[in-house]
Amino acid sequence: MQKPQVDRLFAAIDAMNPDAFVAFLTPDGIFKFGNSPPVQGQPAVRALVADFWGSLAGSQHKFLHLWSDGDDVAVHGEVTYQRRDDVRVTVPFVNVFKMNGDKIAEYLIHIDLAPLFAS
Repeated sequence: MQKPQVDRLFAAIDAMNPDAFVAFLTPDGIFKFGNSPPVQGQPAVRALVADFWGSLAGSQHKFLHLWSDGDDVAVHGEVTYQRRDDVRVTVPFVNVFKMNGDKIAEYLIHIDLAPLFAS
């Protein structure tokens, strides 16, 4: 995965488009978001992200670094979430992708969402 593909992935996420998002995954892809249990398969991933995005007013991802070692890719960045009460919360993240060709077979998000849900 190269930066242009990461940019397209983040654009799909920030557009809160679950169909465009799962198109980046293999059909049986695994997705793990923070401390949540992993889910497998595009339908389950789609349902999970659609539910999460439904709790937000928006998000904006900022790409900072990308590392690649064969089929393993790590992306470091910051995401600013806009809550439904218009509060904006920015937190760092690291995404780890295990690639299968040009698709993501395993998508692991390392992030602390506690600030997003703090009052």
